[in-house]
Amino acid sequence: MSRIKSSFDRLNAQGRKALIPFITAGDPDAALTVPLMHALVEAGADIIELGVPFSDPMADGPTIQRASERALAKGMSLRKVFELVVTFRATNQETPIVLMGYANPIEAMGAEVFAAAASKSGVDGVLVVDYPPEESAEFSVAMKQHGLDPIFLLAPTSTEERIAGAAKLASGYVYYVSLKGVTGSAALDVGAVAARLPAIREKTGLPVGVGFGIRDAETAGRIAAIADAVVVGSRIIEEIEKSTPETACANVKALVSSIRRGMDAAA
Repeated sequence: MSRIKSSFDRLNAQGRKALIPFITAGDPDAALTVPLMHALVEAGADIIELGVPFSDPMADGPTIQRASERALAKGMSLRKVFELVVTFRATNQETPIVLMGYANPIEAMGAEVFAAAASKSGVDGVLVVDYPPEESAEFSVAMKQHGLDPIFLLAPTSTEERIAGAAKLASGYVYYVSLKGVTGSAALDVGAVAARLPAIREKTGLPVGVGFGIRDAETAGRIAAIADAVVVGSRIIEEIEKSTPETACANVKALVSSIRRGMDAAA
């Protein structure tokens, strides 16, 4: 059983929802990434989405774009992301890690080499923003052969065919993008999300996580009441941006702890 499934099973038995924070590997530098990952766990994270920085992150708003730029400027690469995961796994064997990124670095490395290296480093799942399910059958097979969960994005505009295609290939969970736009947008309509989730659940028994536009404990709690997981990214990156290297972990931990409390209170 994968770490991701084990985490959702445990949370379901407890009547709780998964908190999935996102940070970009190497932002603001590689030395801070693993301490930030541990701070997220201490704050109540159930799964960590670790962004692989890319020069043209089309689904990301300005905040995460800046994070990618900072990380790339400091020399972060896909292979160095694996090294960070290895370091994290030296003291944490329980928390699932999902790599979130774009196709180009994977294509450059080769899907089979990527899958083997990701699995060996301790990665549990992979979400590639620009791999649609219609073109991802072979990729999903390669991931699953190495014990990795392929995770797919669904959007308010996803057709029934797209939902069914993603459900057929995915494992771990599916990620519902809560709005039409990029990460960090502030126009989250919880009612619209609630209306959309039944159509997704008709197609898959996997947990459904919701992200994009979740910025505080109150909104996280409202999403936790209707979804299986809450994904928070841009707001955490903003906290890192306004912190010093000395205060970043404490500030991020305080923010994520408040979101965890909001989710638990809603449950």
